[in-house]
Amino acid sequence: MASGSGTLAQSVLDAADAPGCPYRIVALVSDRDCEAVARAGRADLPTAVVRPGDHADRADWDRALADVVSGFDPDWVVSAGFMRILGAAFLGRFDGRVLNTHPALLPSFPGAHAVRDALAYGVTVTGSTVHLVDAGVDTGPVIAQRAVDVHPDDTEATLHERIKVVEREMLVDVLAAAARGRLHIEGRKVHLT
Repeated sequence: MASGSGTLAQSVLDAADAPGCPYRIVALVSDRDCEAVARAGRADLPTAVVRPGDHADRADWDRALADVVSGFDPDWVVSAGFMRILGAAFLGRFDGRVLNTHPALLPSFPGAHAVRDALAYGVTVTGSTVHLVDAGVDTGPVIAQRAVDVHPDDTEATLHERIKVVEREMLVDVLAAAARGRLHIEGRKVHLT
């Protein structure tokens, strides 16, 4: 699932085409028309757009989103820049099978402005996290993390670009591990074997 330019989704698509990749992508679902949907279309991947404004309320949209995603019968759901909080109906349907990336080393700097928040705090190291999605905002069990140094002259844009490079590689690695059955969840701990 994606909501924006689709660069993270593109990295997952590109890796899926590589020889020996253990996963395949069944669809791309979005909450709006965006470049991510166009990228998936160019890759001949099925797409769907489930707009919140087309539904009576957030709970109705969440149920509709769960129905659409279920129709593609995924083993894992990947939030690749999907900028919506998933509700109870969705998470209930895919419990323990929704992956998300976040541009910080959680639990530090959750939410939509992680890179800006890290710079404002003055940290010298930040990074990216892949985690399981739960009912909180960026509070699910951590699967993998990679650090990125903060340079003295970094802006939000320059730092975020370096984080995105790490984020793309890490998400592909985690998806490959998940497809090979190497993710083992024990409460808040996720082990890669």
